[in-house]
Amino acid sequence: MVCSSDHKEFIHRRCVLVNGPIIVGAGPSGLAVGACLREHGVSFIILEKANCIASLWQKRTYDRLKLHLPKKFCQLPKLPFPEEYPEYPSKNQFIEYLESYAKKFEINPKFNEWVQSAKYDETCGLWRVKSVCTEGEWRSEVEYICRWLVVATGENAESVVPEIEGLREFGGQVMHVCEYKSGEDYRGKKVLVVGCGNSGMEVCLDLCNYNAIPSLVVRNSIHVLPREIFGKSTFETAVFMMKWLPLWLVDKLMLVLAWWVLGNTENYGLKRPPIGPLELKNNHGKTPVLDIGALEKIKSGKIKVVPGIKRFLPGRVELLNGENLDVDSVILATGYRSNVPSWLQESDFFSKNGFPKQPLPNSWKGKTGLYAIGFTRRGLSGASLDAIRIAQDIGKIWKEETKQTKPFIACHRRCISQF
Repeated sequence: MVCSSDHKEFIHRRCVLVNGPIIVGAGPSGLAVGACLREHGVSFIILEKANCIASLWQKRTYDRLKLHLPKKFCQLPKLPFPEEYPEYPSKNQFIEYLESYAKKFEINPKFNEWVQSAKYDETCGLWRVKSVCTEGEWRSEVEYICRWLVVATGENAESVVPEIEGLREFGGQVMHVCEYKSGEDYRGKKVLVVGCGNSGMEVCLDLCNYNAIPSLVVRNSIHVLPREIFGKSTFETAVFMMKWLPLWLVDKLMLVLAWWVLGNTENYGLKRPPIGPLELKNNHGKTPVLDIGALEKIKSGKIKVVPGIKRFLPGRVELLNGENLDVDSVILATGYRSNVPSWLQESDFFSKNGFPKQPLPNSWKGKTGLYAIGFTRRGLSGASLDAIRIAQDIGKIWKEETKQTKPFIACHRRCISQF
């Protein structure tokens, strides 16, 4: 216990030996691993820094959000979406599905547990995972000792806020898209949306629906594809063609179909990259925009496409082409990044950008009992496949050792620090 004249903080420290893996993150990826481990009879603990499952979906997404891909590509292992759900479930429907998923497989994460560090102890051959939980005046510090560590914090753990000259002196409202809920508060306002990915496009569309006046900053080239082609999911069409055709040819066919449906997007300030959409996604992780109506607003002039930003000035922005725009608010749709380097003390498996160094399909398993899920840049379908692989790998060892007549001794007692 530490006390001072003006502040009291009661610190509780303990050490816990976990008979199974620690999963860091209670998003869809973490839940999927937990469900698959349940099937193999493996016990586990999930640590989640927020106070709920899928905190990205529950707390950092806008109201109108729907799944961009058909539901059959987004369901987790062992439990399909309800039949009555639409082809593209809403944000709330997806959250309900995840909550029912956690309930069905009896997944009960430890909430409000912020993992500070995780390090493999060469001496005892186990992982040491340190977390902190603060509730009021109580601060709980726990060191978990485990044989397996599953990193499930995903690609979108932290928002990316770029440094832009003059932004602090702008004077108007500035927020990251993770704080945006709807265009209700922006009626009649001039809003600059920085970033032309799926989030930036959809926020602009939402702003239009509330009679705001959005401008979309398009600094780089971008692939825009229709969400559906002749009533069929564009993604599903691409997956089907990939079974029979090489990637380069599928890319060419997808661009021809996109031109047929959308026209030449370069006429509206949306220049396409020289690399095809699928190759760009696979090699660089850059997802094409699946248009759900924003392009029509761009064509009609309700969404203004503008080039990159040179600097902000009080109440306005100066663009790279010398144009000045009066702006009331700025929404930064500048993406997210992995936070793994901030807490995982390991350099062989994860790179500095927080993604596994190993290319697909070997990016799910490292050495010394380390696993990763949700870093394939292939969405929920990729996470589901990795969850099955991880559970099978751990489950095989688990079953072999539980058959032993003698109890398995995890480590020497000196490896478990006493507080």
